[in-house]
Amino acid sequence: MRKPIIFLLTLFVILSCNRKQCEINPEIAKIKVDIKAERLEKSFFQARSEADIRTFLRANPTFAQKYLQTAQYPNEVTLVSSLIKMNQEPNLQQFAGEVEQKIGDMTEVENDLENGYKHLKYYYPNTTVPAVKTFISGLLGPDLLVSDSLVVLGIDYFAGKEASYRPQQPEYILKRYEKPYMVPAVLLQLSAKYNKTLPERSMLAQMIDFGKSFYFTQRMLPCTPDSLIIGYTDQEMADVRFNEGKIWAHFIEKSLLYETNHFKTTKYIGERPNIPEIGKNCPGRIATWVGWQIVRKYMAENPAVTLQQLMQETDAQKIFTQSRYKPKRR
Repeated sequence: MRKPIIFLLTLFVILSCNRKQCEINPEIAKIKVDIKAERLEKSFFQARSEADIRTFLRANPTFAQKYLQTAQYPNEVTLVSSLIKMNQEPNLQQFAGEVEQKIGDMTEVENDLENGYKHLKYYYPNTTVPAVKTFISGLLGPDLLVSDSLVVLGIDYFAGKEASYRPQQPEYILKRYEKPYMVPAVLLQLSAKYNKTLPERSMLAQMIDFGKSFYFTQRMLPCTPDSLIIGYTDQEMADVRFNEGKIWAHFIEKSLLYETNHFKTTKYIGERPNIPEIGKNCPGRIATWVGWQIVRKYMAENPAVTLQQLMQETDAQKIFTQSRYKPKRR
């Protein structure tokens, strides 16, 4: 895939588009949402005895049930014993201190989450704003837990490339484990609740399924760059925008839109460092990005369609046809 000769101009256009999208509806801005992340790792590592651990568990029952998966332990004695060992592990204590230093203040994360939930309450007024908590599990717990009542941010996953310990993932995935990706990842997970799954599993259906989730996330976080939502670098964003027509031509020439063979579709939808079938600079998951562009075009062509209607739509062919998506090859 050819690198853009006019990278800086393309990047300027991308950033300009993001600035335009950052104009928040005053009706949304005035919605009251107050999010303060409770730093549970602080109280956990301050515990000094099994009695302190029991107090911690009693004070955070939903967190214990959903994040610590307490039901997996045969009894409370085993649970508390396991947690006190974790609490007193010197390497984990040192790592926790390091993570706290690298993550720093959570005000920006809280503000972004507030903005996201303001938008969510605007589109879905019955939304309940969840409690937000952070935790450090030594990369043993989930990176994120997102539910109606609780959001847990496993901040040790997002401590950055200089952290002593990193998630067991290849480098092209690790680049998404940075603090700025935290809030987009929460909203992307949350999109699954509203995104009615498309019944057929052709490449096109999967592309549009992902595209709806990305579109939803961007509507919730209009000030967030595309790169943070999909997890591409700025260079990759410039490349795919410049080569959009070439990428689309590959899908058409290879008759991929209605392909249902899992091995073939995964090449374009699944995690890969790149997609050499298109070009060495083409990033993985490119079909999901194309699906996002189709959904964007569909919404632009059909301004009467609401976000709620889009998320409930299960006809991939209808979205594709009415999008009139057909980027030209440069």
